[in-house]
Amino acid sequence: MFILGISAFYHDSAACLVKNGKIIAAAQEERFTRKKHDQSFPNLAIQYCLEEAGIEISSLEYISFYDKPFLKFERILETYLQFAPFGIKSFLKAIPLWIKKKLWIKDIIAKELSYTGQIIFPKHHESHAASAFFPSPFQEAAFITMDGVGEWSTSSFGFGKDNQIELLADIQFPHSLGLLYSAFTYYTGFRVNSGEYKVMGLAPYGESKYKKLIYEHLIDVKEDGSFKMNMAYFDYCAGLTMTNSKFHKLFGGSPRKPESKITQKEMDLARSVQEVTEEIVMKIAKYVRKETGMKYLCLAGGVALNCVANGKLLRSGLFDDIWIQPAAGDAGGAVGCALFTWYQDLGYQRNADDKVDFMKGSYLGPEFKNDIIESVVGKRGYPYKL
Repeated sequence: MFILGISAFYHDSAACLVKNGKIIAAAQEERFTRKKHDQSFPNLAIQYCLEEAGIEISSLEYISFYDKPFLKFERILETYLQFAPFGIKSFLKAIPLWIKKKLWIKDIIAKELSYTGQIIFPKHHESHAASAFFPSPFQEAAFITMDGVGEWSTSSFGFGKDNQIELLADIQFPHSLGLLYSAFTYYTGFRVNSGEYKVMGLAPYGESKYKKLIYEHLIDVKEDGSFKMNMAYFDYCAGLTMTNSKFHKLFGGSPRKPESKITQKEMDLARSVQEVTEEIVMKIAKYVRKETGMKYLCLAGGVALNCVANGKLLRSGLFDDIWIQPAAGDAGGAVGCALFTWYQDLGYQRNADDKVDFMKGSYLGPEFKNDIIESVVGKRGYPYKL
């Protein structure tokens, strides 16, 4: 049985092909179009996956899409209504795209792929959780998912056992650790959903001078890691930017202009939000260990790409071992929704040995053998050694 998983239309579109529960191929659309974080429908990634397996679209038993478009649209409408009339510019910019395209995923899949079979729609954080647990080496484990936002959830936890996952609790939009980090990404002059790694990279060069301000004004964090953000400082619910004038006043000025000189202030801001993120992640992990009693932990979602926080969590010894989905962001949702369909929906057996995972070293995209590489560089006259 072949199942195709798809993530698309927000950032990091991707496709994953699963055959009888095993990942055969997976790739991001950006690898073929050469557009970083390409969000378009992943036709080329899908084509690669099918070619790798030597099959046609007609061979697919199911296609699984990584979130529920109508539920996400519900959240967007409710958010705009809550903030109306503020946000009309953002509303007029966003809604036509939803009406014309993003709501009609079934029709798009049918049209783009000439597919007439069944389509499955797990929730966004179910896809993240599935991408964390099902390819992991663990027969049972807790999982934590953290990102910007899916439909409503921004963070969730639960546990996986054998071939099933169960979500136990979540934090919902607009309160989001991922969006807090993205707000500082925007404020320090980097591109949201792209430059967060730069903020993480800047952090070691700064001091956490602004951490107290963050805790006092931006986010209220409880001992179990749950949190609530003060939306008076943020514009992302209905505006066109992540932060607003109140945020800018709190931190002493307007956002850094992209490509301008990076100052010590940006480094200190990066260090501050990085430490806040690490502390929240640790609190959530401690609570999850207590609630689930599991000795292993799996992670996914965009925040799980924060390798510094992950490293501190691993070294803490809170869990015997942790496993992180390599494609922890939305691209990995294609892996998760395909495996969710195989295990959770269809109920097929899963056997893990607590040692070896099922990601095949993440060597799941196109390979280029020596003869192909030699042919390309030879045609172009580039010097090379075998």
